Amino acid sequence: MTDRGGPIEGGGPVDAAVPILMYHAVSSEPSDATRGLSVSPEAFAEQMAVIAELGLSPVGTADLAACWRHGRPLPARPVLVTFDDGYEGVHRHALPVLAKHGFPATLFVTTGWLRGPYDTGGALDTMLDWDQVRELAAAGVEIGGHSHTHPQLDQLPDDALRRELILCKEIVSDQLGTVPASFAYPYGYSSRRVRETVRETGYAQALAVGNGLARRRQGPYALRRVTVRRSTGAEEFQRLVEGRAITRTFARDLALTKGYAMVRRARQVRRKASRTRV
Repeated sequence: MTDRGGPIEGGGPVDAAVPILMYHAVSSEPSDATRGLSVSPEAFAEQMAVIAELGLSPVGTADLAACWRHGRPLPARPVLVTFDDGYEGVHRHALPVLAKHGFPATLFVTTGWLRGPYDTGGALDTMLDWDQVRELAAAGVEIGGHSHTHPQLDQLPDDALRRELILCKEIVSDQLGTVPASFAYPYGYSSRRVRETVRETGYAQALAVGNGLARRRQGPYALRRVTVRRSTGAEEFQRLVEGRAITRTFARDLALTKGYAMVRRARQVRRKASRTRV
């Protein structure tokens, strides 16, 4: 497999590069806040049909990480389908399509945004309720954690960081009866401290963004994903799942991410210096 212009090859070697697709809302009428990162139900159905037609092998997040952790070969031409936050359209629109094709997927829930007893009121659009999350889990969708209130985790002090991770894990465990094994960083932001805390609080693997293919050498707590947007056309989507021209496709995103990372690191240094003076 390659992200330098060549297609992903079959055979499933353990060190293969894997496209992990990052979705958010699936909606015909998304809110202004989620519009750019949403896809229409029709587009999602067409994209899953492309995966089927290309003969790719969708796998779950925990399954991918387990193969890499234990050195087991991957299925031929693997791809992952993941959703962040927990928007209602994942149940309404995405689940029937996934079921039609028999595709596994992973949903990373922001527990304080879902409708129900833990709702903090911060959601950006119509969210799932816990009955719908349970139906998704019963249908074979892996449910992972995405924090409780969706903060920038690397900007939090240690106690608040642990609280976000543990509360999310405990709520998912209480509602589903199973402990979430996988985590996705809100906004894709992490740091060595955040990754270590995710591991210490019991998550077995975690996904970032990075807009690149996932590789075993990235380690289980920094696996990259590629963003699927409302503007992602059919040809671009096929390039993503085939692992072609990933760097070129996301060149602008990568440049902006690097610039913003420098700004955020400077803010962290100033905050640490301020706390030290106090």
